Amino acid sequence: MSGPLPDPQLTMVFRLEASVGEPLELGEIQDARRRIVPLTGGTFTGPALDGELLPGASADWQTILPDGTALGDIRYTLTTSEGAMLSVRSQGIRHGPPAVLSRLARGEDVDPSEYTFRTATRIETAAPELDWLNRGIFISVGARRPGGVVYETYLVA
Repeated sequence: MSGPLPDPQLTMVFRLEASVGEPLELGEIQDARRRIVPLTGGTFTGPALDGELLPGASADWQTILPDGTALGDIRYTLTTSEGAMLSVRSQGIRHGPPAVLSRLARGEDVDPSEYTFRTATRIETAAPELDWLNRGIFISVGARRPGGVVYETYLVA
């Protein structure tokens, strides 16, 4: 190899602001608490995409570890303003100091700089004009809000 590899570059794809419903608590399984948090609605906007989150086809399957760390398997369906459907799956982690995670668990509005919420994201679509999404590598930065969640999703180049 003859030199350093290029640094990755991030390009904003969209910002999703979603509302959440009451969690379905599954209970303690293998030293962690399992729950499903429905995403009940929302909108997304970006430089090239905008539209709505489809309720009923979107939720976060969470594993909450004893220290309050949340492991997320987030699956949601978006429809663009042009009618294209996007299937999005993110796997990630939300962690931080115990006091901060306790505040989040109580539903308080916590500044996202006080904790880490990151995901690796995959986007699939049958829309030919958006086929580039099928081949992209994406990461998302998240924030939990009272009654909702925000994800900013970036293409890694």
